[in-house]
Amino acid sequence: MVFETFIIVCLMFLAIGLLLMEIFLLPGISVAGIGGFIFAVGGLVYAYSISSFVGHVTLGVSIVVFVIAFAWLLRSNSFNRVALKADVDSKLVSSRDLGIQPGDTGITLSRFAPIGKACIKDITVEAKSLDELIDENTPIRVIRVDGYNIIVEKEINVQS
Repeated sequence: MVFETFIIVCLMFLAIGLLLMEIFLLPGISVAGIGGFIFAVGGLVYAYSISSFVGHVTLGVSIVVFVIAFAWLLRSNSFNRVALKADVDSKLVSSRDLGIQPGDTGITLSRFAPIGKACIKDITVEAKSLDELIDENTPIRVIRVDGYNIIVEKEINVQS
């Protein structure tokens, strides 16, 4: 009887631990949640196979332990160490707010395939080529500015 009790206790603690991990640490349905469910069902089936009384006691104690552990984890600051606390205080700036207008010229800082980094008016921005691939360090001209998108093309009249 001692060995059977040990097996039931181990199964139920594994089940409760895995289910709490699923709730608090792992997003979605994962192996921990499925494993916790399987261990819980296995422990209860094993307890009820011993006797109805042992099964009822196992079910009751497991529910109480789960609720206490759940409440303790909610109230404790245990998860503050793993929680994301960074605040995003930046905002997205429109290309028009930067003063970039059609006809402005610049140079590509990366290869456009069709999107890449460019320097226009000494401002590093992300821009988009209409049709073609544009290599790095190629002179470009702004065709249009659509909100946050800067559409460019290769500069045809490069003056030396």
